[in-house]
Amino acid sequence: MTTRTAPAEIGVASWMPFEWLVAVRFLREGKVQTSFIIGGVAIGVGVIVFMSALLSGLQANFVKRVLTGQAHIQLLPPKEVSRILAHAEKGLQDFTVQAPLQRAKSIDQWQSLAMQIDAMPAVNVVSPSVSGSALAVRGATSRAISVLGVAPDLYFQIVPMAEKMVKGQAVLSVNDILIGTELANDLGLGVGDKLRVTAANGNDNTYLVSGIFDLGNKAANSRTTMMTIRSAQSLLGLMGGVTSLDITVHDVYGAETVAKKITAQTGVQADSWIKTNEQFFTAVNAQTTANTAIRVFVGLSVAFGIASVLVVSVVQKSREIGILRAMGITRGQILRIFLIQGGLLGLAGSLLGSIMGLAGLIIWQQAEKNPDGTVMFAMAIEPSLFVSALLLASLTGLIASVAPALRAARLDPVVAIRA
Repeated sequence: MTTRTAPAEIGVASWMPFEWLVAVRFLREGKVQTSFIIGGVAIGVGVIVFMSALLSGLQANFVKRVLTGQAHIQLLPPKEVSRILAHAEKGLQDFTVQAPLQRAKSIDQWQSLAMQIDAMPAVNVVSPSVSGSALAVRGATSRAISVLGVAPDLYFQIVPMAEKMVKGQAVLSVNDILIGTELANDLGLGVGDKLRVTAANGNDNTYLVSGIFDLGNKAANSRTTMMTIRSAQSLLGLMGGVTSLDITVHDVYGAETVAKKITAQTGVQADSWIKTNEQFFTAVNAQTTANTAIRVFVGLSVAFGIASVLVVSVVQKSREIGILRAMGITRGQILRIFLIQGGLLGLAGSLLGSIMGLAGLIIWQQAEKNPDGTVMFAMAIEPSLFVSALLLASLTGLIASVAPALRAARLDPVVAIRA
């Protein structure tokens, strides 16, 4: 058998190793097969890139929406419990149950506790707050509200109120109050109006509405009000005390670990957002599992596609392989030729697939928008995603080519030439 070498291939041969030269030539001769398998790999990689970026953006958006209205970890005082009171003259045979006291309770030694937690490397912000129920009165109209007293310089780092204001500003002084949009509509309030607030203990005061916010929840907008922590302490009769410590951490997914560490060091029960939003976090984990399953099954389909093409190539090229072996080419070189083919198919397919995935993400962001014209949710197109997809596809191509390569290397040259 005489093999003609094109001038272009002679130039390539001057620098390309022998195994690479033969591998590239085998791929060129089977252009249809090569094109189909590269297209299949590209579709698989494109699906992985698109779905990974889409689900990551979706999860980040969900987490952002949940955490922009609450702290990552919250410390609360121990709950009041029912007490059994036995009558002295009748012993344990006759007793009454004392219901829990309905009162605001402060966290013991909260200042030193806040300093201790703030010193932890994983903690970002520690913000004390006071909360309780009250009655908002304007003229003949009243509404039950929830009063939240905060330290604005700290709490607004946890909940970015400046982004949630629809009227006025997120500014609080001693006599200022922030209210939700629904409460403002119910009571006919605007920025600069006065609102009288009466607590259950009989304390009352009149506050100036400095801003109206929208928390994205109708119930929260109809009940939630904010004032300075000192104003809330005075109104609720909790001078010097706080009812909760709101905490943010650097790693939101590590909040439960930090909460357990806080409980172990301080003895105070700490609840993370992962624990309080258990169903949501379960849904996030389910999405992650689904994304992993998609990657695995797409990777398997790519691997079987490359392997099947290379198996057919071994059958088609058995005569050429036999001639190469008769010319003195070692089994190791034959093995490397087919491994290189698998790696090149995976690499070429991953490059094309990355471009397809990127194009799909760009089209998605342009097509899917909110009613106001803004992007539905931001998707971070990270270079690491494309690099990992490229490496995964190339590695899959190498692994898939192992069996066909071993089969080609084991061919008996005499039998192969006669075939």
